[in-house]
Amino acid sequence: MKKIINTKNAPAPVGPYNQSIRHGDTLYISGQIPINPATGELVSDSIEAETHQVMKNLQAVLTEAGLTFEDILKCSVFVSDMNMYSRINAVYAEYFDETTAPARELVEVANLPKFVNIEISAIAGF
Repeated sequence: MKKIINTKNAPAPVGPYNQSIRHGDTLYISGQIPINPATGELVSDSIEAETHQVMKNLQAVLTEAGLTFEDILKCSVFVSDMNMYSRINAVYAEYFDETTAPARELVEVANLPKFVNIEISAIAGF
């Protein structure tokens, strides 16, 4: 049985989906983009600022579900330009302990929703 988990502390979905779905002991978090949920505005100052906002949005969904970054099993990172890899990775690393970091892929894509530079989805376990 699936349970929908949404929070006002992360951006509202921009389409026909939910922020996350719990199924059994697994939480599937939809891709988060750098929208500030308090203002509804895109954060676009720098790739570092965008990445921090995406991670804050993921954290808000995790918190609503009663989880933390330590519970993430896998992340999928989508970027508009692979040349930003090291800058994104530096921010991403602030949220995970290297020894327990989740599995991950980071891929370059042609476009992302609202033409942002980064989107991250995650799968976490209870």
